[in-house]
Formats: sequence, C-alpha cells, structure tokens
Amino acid sequence: MDNLMLLLDGFHTVLTLQNVLVVAIGAILGLVVGAMPGIGSLAGVALLLPLTYKFNPTTAIIMLGSLYYANMYGGSFSAILLNIPGDNPAVMTALDGYPMATQKGRPGQALFTANLSSFIGGTIGMLILTFIGPQLANVGLKFGPAEMTAILLIAMTSISWLVGENPTKGIMITMLGILIACVGMDTLSGSPRYEFGNMWLLGGIPFTPFVIGTVGFSQVMKLMKDRYKVVESEFMNKRLTIKGSMLTRSDVKRLLPPALRSGFLGTFVGVLPGAGATTGAFMGYGVQKAFKNKEPLGTGALEGVAACEAANNAAAAGAFAPLLALGIPGSGTGAVLLGGLLMWGLTPGPLLFQNESEFAWGLIASLFVANIITLAIALMVIPFLIKILTVKVKYMIPCITVICIVGSYSTSNSMYGVLVMFFAGILGYLLYKNEYPTAPMLLAFVLSPLLESSMRKTFIISGGSVSIFFEKPISLVLLICLAAIVATPIVRSIIKWVRQANHKKIHMS
Repeated sequence: MDNLMLLLDGFHTVLTLQNVLVVAIGAILGLVVGAMPGIGSLAGVALLLPLTYKFNPTTAIIMLGSLYYANMYGGSFSAILLNIPGDNPAVMTALDGYPMATQKGRPGQALFTANLSSFIGGTIGMLILTFIGPQLANVGLKFGPAEMTAILLIAMTSISWLVGENPTKGIMITMLGILIACVGMDTLSGSPRYEFGNMWLLGGIPFTPFVIGTVGFSQVMKLMKDRYKVVESEFMNKRLTIKGSMLTRSDVKRLLPPALRSGFLGTFVGVLPGAGATTGAFMGYGVQKAFKNKEPLGTGALEGVAACEAANNAAAAGAFAPLLALGIPGSGTGAVLLGGLLMWGLTPGPLLFQNESEFAWGLIASLFVANIITLAIALMVIPFLIKILTVKVKYMIPCITVICIVGSYSTSNSMYGVLVMFFAGILGYLLYKNEYPTAPMLLAFVLSPLLESSMRKTFIISGGSVSIFFEKPISLVLLICLAAIVATPIVRSIIKWVRQANHKKIHMS
C-alpha cells in the first residue's frame, strides 16, 4: 500500500506539462532509434545523454528512461516488415513476424500483436518493479556464477525446441553458432582464439552486423529471384487502416497466454545481472515452443511474436530494479543510465528510494506513462508502415541493402562490420537453400559467451570442483529442472516405443 501511494506521488511528479512532453519526445525518439538497424538502445541513450545536461535530474532521467523503453517497441517494426531486426531482442520477432506479414498477408495484425504484447509485458514488468522491485533485485543478487551457469544451461536446452523436424541439422547449426562465438579474445584470460592473425577478428564477430547479414541481407538474396514481382495493391489496401489491422477476438485469446507468461519470465530475466532484454526475448520464444500453438512457430505464428515482444519489454522494465535498488546495471544501456545518475549527483542503492523518493518514483511512474504514449503512437503509425510492403520488390532490394550497410557500419564505424554482414548474408542464404534453421545458430551465438564466462568463473571459485552446483540451493533446483527438461523427450520416446511394441504384439496375436 505504501508503494502504491509513493507511485501516485510519482505520477504527480511526472504529470506536468514539461515532463509529459519529455516522455512523448523520448517515446518518439525511442521508436525511431529502435526501428533503425544497428543503432539500438545503447547507442541511442549514449548519443542523447548530452541533450539532457540542461534538464533537472528527474526530467533528464525520465526522458532517457522513456527512450530506452520505447526502443523495445521500435525494434519490431523493421523486423516484421523487412526481416531486419532493429535491435538485438527483435531477432526472435523476425522469425514469425516477417512470415506473418508477407506469407500470411497480415502485416497490420503482426505489428498490432507486437505492440500490444510489448504493452502487456512492459506493464507486468512495471507492476512487479513497483511492488517488489527492491526485493526482486536482492534475489537477482543471489545469482552468482554457479546459478547463472545453471540458468543458461536451461536456456541452451531450448535450442532443442528450435531445431524443427531434423535434430541432426539443428545440432550441427548450433555447434556452428558456438564456434563463431568463440572467435576473438578469450573472455577471462585475454588470449586470442581463431583470429588467424587478423587484427579485426581479435574483437570477435560483432553481433549486430552478424544478425543483420544472417537475417536481413540473406533476405535480399532471396528477393533477387522475385525482383519483378508486384504486390497486389488492392489486397494491401484493405489493411492500410488501423481498423483493418485490428486483431480478432480469436487473435487476442491466442495472444494473451504467451504475453502474460513471457511478461513474468522477462521481468525475472531482466533482473539478472548481464542477462538483458536479448536473453529475455530468446528465452520467451524458447519457452513458448514448449506450449501448444495454433500454428508452428517460425511459420508466422502470432504466439511467437507475442512471446518474444512481451519478454523483451518486461526485461527492459525489470532491469530498472537492480539499477535503482542496488546500483548494478544489467546491460550496457543500464551502465549509461547509471553514469547519468552519478553525473547528476544521485547514488543508486537502497537509500535512493528514501533520500530521493521524488526522483525514484517519478522515474517508475514515467515508465507507465511512456508505455501508454508509445503504444498509442505505435498503433497510429501502423497504416503508414504497412505501405512499405506495397513497394515493388525491385525497388525494395536496393533500399534494404542500403539499410543493411548503414546499420552494420554504424556499429563498428568501419567497413569491418559491413564485411561481416556481407559474409553472414551469404552464410544465411546457403543455410536457407539447404533447409538449415538459423534460429539455433543465433541463440547459441548469443548465449554461449555468457555460459562460458559464468562456467569458468564458477570453476575458478570452486577450484575445479563440480560440487559447487549442488551446495547452493538455487543452482541445485535449476539443475533438477534441467535434468527434467532433458529427460522428458527421452521418457516420451521410450513410452511411445513401448506402446507401439505392445500394440504390435496385440495385433499379431
């Protein structure tokens, strides 16, 4: 009840003309930055940080917070319409969002699903942040290297849910993702690996150009054979209105379970140190694979879009819990926000909510306001965004190529990012032609460095003993869950084999 009253005081702080305008500006900039591949929330917040120097601390952090949060919305736009993720968490959105927009002919519904799911996931994350944020941050603090290793092992097992009908191809492509992630400097010792004497490879394979190439530039190659194809304008015009993009009652029923489930999961992932919204989106999608879906994930399923979008927005909200309550940033963007707080003379920690109550609760209240404003703006621009799909393919190819090049160059400020994007595009196209799934490779590429770092830290702490995993209750429970996940398909196979054998005996007798 006390937190609710403090939140109402926070709304009193936010709901001034100046702060509401700042939230709206942050929301618009966040949508634009999120929709532009290669920039992302980290670069967006860092670039706009100097603009807030003239503001008072509360107004400044409100603007940066709304920018960071709205960025999670914007990343889905280009992922759904162009198959180019605007930011890292939107990688999973593209898996179902783009097929839903193009193959299923439901671009408006795909965007509406992404926006509504983002709103639901973000709201869940903000409510949890409001009522149990500091307590949840303390729980997150209990996740040391051993616990993070166990939870990342569980996340890695979700790769088995993404491999489709051919486990052999899935395992092979997962190994390829792990191998690519190993390029560069060793995470702990600093020794070079697989750099082949090349200076650029010492920094590893940058994630954004690699994803833009694998998902986006490979799409350009696929479009080359359809370069003279014209989208039927009469078909598209039926969906060039907000009303034509509305979800049906059946769609909403399909959307709610994965959005609610991923909202809670994403918030928890956001609280964990170093996990971030990208990991939240991958885990949300992987968990949804284990549940019943009306359509198979990866073919344009509404549930797939809802799961990852709700998870990444919830993770973005959840990341504020350790940042404000403990002064521990959960991501690169959180580190920039922490730098802003220190620059304004504010020290995050348990005393922040006591000594700077107006500031802390004003920021949390601004996230609610930003969530509503961003949803309204995102829904209003859907008809204009859909028009992108009415452009002739032969004009789309050079436009998408330019977006891929600019997005890749902006991450490294050199042609290295562009070269990575180009070769990743070729790799993605070859995988597509040979019917290899790319999702397991991307999941392994994201999670394996985190898993390696956590596991090696764990064994350094324990002196190489595996007993550390069983001595800590959290890691022990997580390992039991991991064993159950691994054993489930094996047990199912055995039961199926026994039933078939018994049925065969009965039939023969």
